[in-house]
Parts: sequence; C-alpha cells; structure tokens
Amino acid sequence: MSGPFVLALDQGTTSSRALLFDVTGAVVAQDQHEFPQSFPEPGWVEHDPEEIWESQLRAARGALEVSGVPAGEIVALGITNQRETALIWERDTGRPIYPAIVWQSRQTAPICEGLRQRGLDEHVREQTGLVIDAYFSATKLRFILDAVPGAAARAARGELVCGTVDTWLLYRLTRGAVHATEASNASRTMVWNLRAGDWDDELLDALELPRAMLPEVRDSSGLFGEADAEWLGASVPICGIAGDQQAALFGQRCFAAGEGKNTYGTGCFFLLNTGTRPRRSSHGLLSTVAWRLDGVLHYALEGSVFVGGAAVQWLRDGLGLVDDAAETEVLARSVDDTGGVVMVPAFVGLGAPHWDEAARGTILGLTRGTTRAHLVRATLESIALQSADVIAAAQADGGSALPALRVDGGAARNDFLMQFQADILGLPVERPAMAEVTAFGAAALAGLGAGVWSSQEEVRGLAGGRVDRFEPAMESGERERRRAEWSRAVERAKAWALV
Repeated sequence: MSGPFVLALDQGTTSSRALLFDVTGAVVAQDQHEFPQSFPEPGWVEHDPEEIWESQLRAARGALEVSGVPAGEIVALGITNQRETALIWERDTGRPIYPAIVWQSRQTAPICEGLRQRGLDEHVREQTGLVIDAYFSATKLRFILDAVPGAAARAARGELVCGTVDTWLLYRLTRGAVHATEASNASRTMVWNLRAGDWDDELLDALELPRAMLPEVRDSSGLFGEADAEWLGASVPICGIAGDQQAALFGQRCFAAGEGKNTYGTGCFFLLNTGTRPRRSSHGLLSTVAWRLDGVLHYALEGSVFVGGAAVQWLRDGLGLVDDAAETEVLARSVDDTGGVVMVPAFVGLGAPHWDEAARGTILGLTRGTTRAHLVRATLESIALQSADVIAAAQADGGSALPALRVDGGAARNDFLMQFQADILGLPVERPAMAEVTAFGAAALAGLGAGVWSSQEEVRGLAGGRVDRFEPAMESGERERRRAEWSRAVERAKAWALV
C-alpha cells in the first residue's frame, strides 16, 4: 500500500460502492451498500435520491475505515455513475422534488412518441448521436416537471436545477457550491449536441427545458470542486467524473480507436473507441462521447442491452430459482444445453440494435422436460446472445473484427457465461485480473486531473492487466444455428406491449 491515494465513488443502479486506490493502481480497500428500487407501475423504475446519496456516503466512509488511510492522504476523488438516471432538486435547499427516474424506466415512452410525431427523429440522431427513447435523461426531466404541480413555473424562474447522478453527488459533496457534469454524461441526455459540445437549443425548446436548469459541462478530468470536510474528515479535491460505461472503457485502457469493451452489469454495454471524430452507425448503435480531455472530445460507438445481470436478479428475487448469482454457473453446467429453451429478457423493451420500447420478456421452447437448470442456462445464454447482436452491429459499422473482446462487470466473473460469449461470438474474451475497471477508470481520470499520474501511457502500465482468456470452441455451424434461433425468438418478443 503506497500513497498518494485516490478514492473512486461508483454509484450504480442497485448499489453504491467506494474503492480506494494507491499510486500503483491497486485496490487498497472498498465498501458497498445496496439500496432499494421502486417499481410504482409496470415498466417504471425509480430511486429515492436521498438513498443514493446516503448509501454512497456510507460506502466512502466505510472504505476509508477499512483502509485506515486518513482522509488527508487522499489527493483526488473520482465519480462514476449509473447514466441517464435523472433528478430535479431545489437550487437553494438541495431537496429533490420527485424520485430519480432510472435509466431502465419506460414511463416516458408517451413523451418520446410525441417527439417522433413532431418529426424530431433525424434531428435527435444527427445532433446528439442518440435515438428518441425513454432510456435517455431529457424526457425524464420533462416528466418530472409535468408530474409535480408548479414545477415547470419554478424551473422557469430558476428555482430548480437538474442533472444525472454524477451532478447530484457533486452538488451534495460540495454542499451546493458546484452544479456541473462532464461530457460523457451530458452526451446521454438527448439534448446535448455531440459536435458543438453544448446543449442543443432546439431540443431544449421542444421539451420546454430551461437552459438555466442544466449543469455546466466540463472536461472528464480536472478539478470540479472540493468535497466538504464534514463528509470524509478532510476536504478532498474532486478531479474526475465519467459515466460508468465510459469509465469502464477508460479503465480497460481502451485509449486508441478500434479498442472496445463489454461490461456485464445490470445491463450490458459495449463501447468501441472511435477516436476524435464521431461515427454514425448504420446498424442501430449510438454515437456517444467517450471522454473530454483538455477540451478535446473523444467519441465511441455504443450498444446498450437493457437487461443483463438484472435477468439473473429476476431468477433469484422474482422466481426464487436460485439463492445467489453464483449458483447459476453450477446449474448451467449441470445440463448439456437449454433443452430447446430460448429466453429473451426484454422486461423493459429492447435496446440496441433493435430499439423496441414495446418488446417484452419472452420464454420459448418450454416442454414438460424443462427444468430450472434449463431456464437458468437459457437466461445466462441470453445475456451473451444480446451482447453478440450489439458487437456484430459494431463490427458491421467499423468494417473490421475485434481482435478480442475485453470484459468486465459483476457477471463477467461467471466463467460459463464468458466461455459461451466467446463461443457465440467466435472471438477470444479477455477478462482483467482486477475486476474493478469502472471504478479504476474514475480513479484514473481523477488521478490524471490531480497529477498523480502524468499520462495515459503511465495509466496503461498500472496494476490490473488482462489475464483470463476464453477461446471460442463452438463449431461455426452450431454458432450460426444458435444465432438464427435467437433472432427468431427476438422477433416474437417485439411489439408485444402494442397488442
């Protein structure tokens, strides 16, 4: 354990974590606290903003307590966060006016349909790199302003501010002194102009969102402000912020164009670094900001799978088929195949490359011989099959195949899933020794911003290189058959909520 130290706050969809890194990039200590999800109506997902903040603060204090490192020895703090989740709070008091609407939530689908009917599809795609979808933040903000009596008028008077989770944490950490975000999070709102690097006035007008509500957009690495001494025991500079998937891309050291990674968390997210020029996808992927450093925007192509590890959560909490996630690997290996079962976990619609808000979860091929092991195996395979659709789209857009797929996230620890991912892609899968690449990405951005590390090349040489490698073993004919079977199942899941 060697100082100086960098603290990373990793605020996720189901838990808040904090990890302390030393100067070699090694994890010194960590702490984690889950917080509850709310599902007030079918397809709706919400969080209590205060529970986000309180769980994150507990995790930060817990990591320091475990490590024994005094807060005064922390030279930088980095933040990475669940993206697209949106909040509105009072400028003066910091009091939220409504629950945080989570990225998974479908409750703003009617607002999205209204934007489509107004012919804004192409403008959104051209200017933001995104598609009109309830996934993104802007329609969530509009929903909250409509749902809370008097909120729209208060926003127009400048009494309310808004942001994604990074902005919320930054505001609370600095006791309201800083209302800011950074480019990767801003690019996920659906109202940020990808090329101009600023909020898009036409889209703000379309959604009637006052510009004054929105945070200032800064570089991903650099001084944002200081965490108040009350929170951690000493004032700590906040020097790096990135959305969780961009932080994972940075943490995987995908600094060059053509390098990509897939994260297996609540959802699955594939990002491919495309360099300093945005690339428009012809196959259903999104153009997004990877990070902004020294005023220069770096871009990525992204494919988002809405339900990845959440499908395993459903097996545990919804169906009671397993007691914990680790049990799924044992069950999946206990049968030779899925027994013909195909599961499409479109619980909140389908993301890339399909973009179908009305799709719903589907299980096909059930027989009297189907067991819980078959269902568990089909669920794990569905995570890899969804990711394979996204990666195939990225390869089609890029015109070349990845040499290997770098992976991270909680579900990436499942060896069965990683081997099946390699098999169904026909690509090697590489998993780093240090699984905490998202938090490390936030720490690396903060460390660069504070001068702990001098360059990306120095970051590339830090602890946590790739070690576990899964080679594809499936015959090409079987791979093609399985992909075709999957595609048929996906077609049956589409548009279900419209019937």
